[in-house]
Amino acid sequence: MHQQILSRRSFLQIGYSGLLGIGLPSVLRQRAQAGSSSPQAPLPGEERRSRPKSVIIVFLTGAASHLDMFDMKPDAPAEIRGEFRPTRTSVPGLHVCEHLPRLAARADKYAVVRSFSHRENNHLVATHHVLTGHPQPGAFFDKVASRDDWPSYSSTVDYLRPRTDGLPSGVNVPTFLMEGPLVWPGQHAGFLGPRHDPWQITRDPGAADFGMDSLRPAEGIDIVRLDDRRALLQEVDAQQRQLALSAEGRRLSDQQQAAFSILASGRIARAFAMDQEPAAVRDRYGRHPFGQSLLLARRLVQAGVPVVQANMGIVQNWDTHADNFGKLKNRLLPPLDQGVSALLDDLEATGLLDDTLVMMLGEFGRTPRVFAVNATAVPGRDHWAPCFFGVFAGAGVRGGQLIGSSDRIGAYPSTTPFSPDDIGATVYHVLGVDPAIEVRDRQNRPVHLNRGEVMRVLFGN
Repeated sequence: MHQQILSRRSFLQIGYSGLLGIGLPSVLRQRAQAGSSSPQAPLPGEERRSRPKSVIIVFLTGAASHLDMFDMKPDAPAEIRGEFRPTRTSVPGLHVCEHLPRLAARADKYAVVRSFSHRENNHLVATHHVLTGHPQPGAFFDKVASRDDWPSYSSTVDYLRPRTDGLPSGVNVPTFLMEGPLVWPGQHAGFLGPRHDPWQITRDPGAADFGMDSLRPAEGIDIVRLDDRRALLQEVDAQQRQLALSAEGRRLSDQQQAAFSILASGRIARAFAMDQEPAAVRDRYGRHPFGQSLLLARRLVQAGVPVVQANMGIVQNWDTHADNFGKLKNRLLPPLDQGVSALLDDLEATGLLDDTLVMMLGEFGRTPRVFAVNATAVPGRDHWAPCFFGVFAGAGVRGGQLIGSSDRIGAYPSTTPFSPDDIGATVYHVLGVDPAIEVRDRQNRPVHLNRGEVMRVLFGN
């Protein structure tokens, strides 16, 4: 089967249509190119829910160590337990790393799952599995993104419930997971086609000049005048039916409608106006990429975006093969602790926590045994897919739970494991999508969107 590889060139050409900093004409050209792809059959069997909820994915790209954060083994030998010590939380019997004091104080707001497991020790294929809820088709070591991949969660939502209000169904911020020729799968719509790709923001939301100026109405054009222009164009278009019948004419009409949709929607532009957020709130999240990305995630959900993925750091930021403890203690855990704690507080204070699932996890865990990659390296931990953790809050999740457990050294689940397929089923359940629906791949073959089971224990049932 021919693979349509998403190279650096195709990344710019075939539909990552929300890149911050490009002009509106470029956005519309990408949408037109995306629209030229073969359409997929409608997805049947959408689950009917009165109010689908939103999801914020706090993704620890590179895979965080479960043994040094939420599944510590203080009684294990030193080469297993490592340098950190557990600290008590607000929930009796639930302990977390000493370098997560804010999250320790908020343990009643979230549930910790310590028994996730799969077989994929490679970053790319594991990321696809976790961020789509399905194994990557034809997976092999470092198999880059292609249009044969399964769709991201936001892409499925966009396909089922396409927007006409100028808001995207998904936004990824602030890092596009790409390293040289390697493009991480699971970040796009896969076989559903590029028109359903989430928006990708590639700038630090904490930057002084961060904004959506290129997607705002031109200076001096207000919404009333925009609507007047729509009426005028519709009148002209009615007199040019021959043009409208041509493929080029249809693309022009699509571009006009897309332009109006983007320009007339003030909600998305306001969400990106980070400078309008009170300074005290921005300080509470932390003036660093972790905190400001999570603040932007809250603002986007508040604006009506159903799925936001906030990547915590650069590509493989949590891939601590060397100096595991120094990197966690000095660079990674403090800003994560501050930002996620502020997010939970903010969502609760604004009433959004009941309708927003916050999910924090990486693509796998780290090896139980601390090791040095060579004689001069500071010890770290390697990849470990058989056991890892996830933290869940909001959207009906019953806080204060400790779900599942691992063996005495954190190597394998000692209870029935959960898989990334179960993560996918749970995310779709929250978003109001039946995870068992049948879809068609690019070869028009019927396949099931997801084969996992909803993790109902999270919700207390």
